[in-house]
Amino acid sequence: MAWLNKSQFIHTTPGPKSVENQSAKQHLQDTVIAMSHLMKTVARSFSTACTRHGPVKVVTIIGSGLMGSGIAQVAASTGHDVVLVDQTGDILSKAMASMQKSLSRVAKKKFAEDPKGGEAFVAATMGRISTETDSSAAVKNADLVVEAIVENLAVKQELFSALDKSAPKHTIFTSNTSSLPIQDIAVATDRQDRFGGLHFFNPVPMMKLLEVIRIPSTSDETFNTLLEFGKAVKKTTVQCKDTPGFIVNRLLVPYMMEAVRLAERGDASPRDIDTAMKLGAGYPMGPFELTDYVGLDTCKFILDGWHAKYPENPLFNPSPRLNKLVSEGKLGAKTGEGFYKYDKK
Repeated sequence: MAWLNKSQFIHTTPGPKSVENQSAKQHLQDTVIAMSHLMKTVARSFSTACTRHGPVKVVTIIGSGLMGSGIAQVAASTGHDVVLVDQTGDILSKAMASMQKSLSRVAKKKFAEDPKGGEAFVAATMGRISTETDSSAAVKNADLVVEAIVENLAVKQELFSALDKSAPKHTIFTSNTSSLPIQDIAVATDRQDRFGGLHFFNPVPMMKLLEVIRIPSTSDETFNTLLEFGKAVKKTTVQCKDTPGFIVNRLLVPYMMEAVRLAERGDASPRDIDTAMKLGAGYPMGPFELTDYVGLDTCKFILDGWHAKYPENPLFNPSPRLNKLVSEGKLGAKTGEGFYKYDKK
């Protein structure tokens, strides 16, 4: 080391005290070297554990259904490079065609006085979206992964377990689930500090809200990155812990089910309950109209999941009337009948 005198190490016949000094100084030198190695190791470990996140540039979206394609559209239209993933090329082609039509409608309003500008906007947005059927390959360059597949915990866990092995260390994983606990999905990975929830609302291009969810392990840096991404895609973000249904569905589903129980007891008819909430509370739709719009099967799925996890909560109790309608295939507006009948177009 620089502070050691080399002449001390070249005595031919050192005395006892000289040998003792040499030994002490050599011990000091060895200690300093060992500490240097230790600090480097700690620094490397800390750097890996606390991967620094920059702005999200590349977004991989798993699932090209209504939600997935909607998220892809808003991400691409705000300058992000998007990789959209689904099981087959045919499914992805349909999703791309759907986004093209949706963007054309947006462009017609946004560029009403500049048709060529609208065409350029659509072309530029679509040009930022690529498709992939191999989810592991799709995350190789991702800064952010948004999962928007079937509401099945086991399927989501299997997906994220595989992605965890392929995605870069800095990649943040998120789920767009509306009813499953984010923590239960995140346990399938080794990056729970880089895991959170991004709950968009349908239709994504129109709905302004984005619920940003954190689990206990989500790092502040990860959470702040998700909030910034929400702002970048021009959504109003609200923050929430990993509670059942987050904010909107946690309030909305029990509200709809309480309306159903009110009718089950014979206290009021569905029509009168809807009229009361629209005219008395100023809601644009009554709870039965809303349930039919959302889908009775979707409401039952959410309620059943919550009841299984929290059986002591009376707000999550099953509804006999809802169960009966679902068993009869009366799922709401999409099937032509739910609590009300609809003309199928």
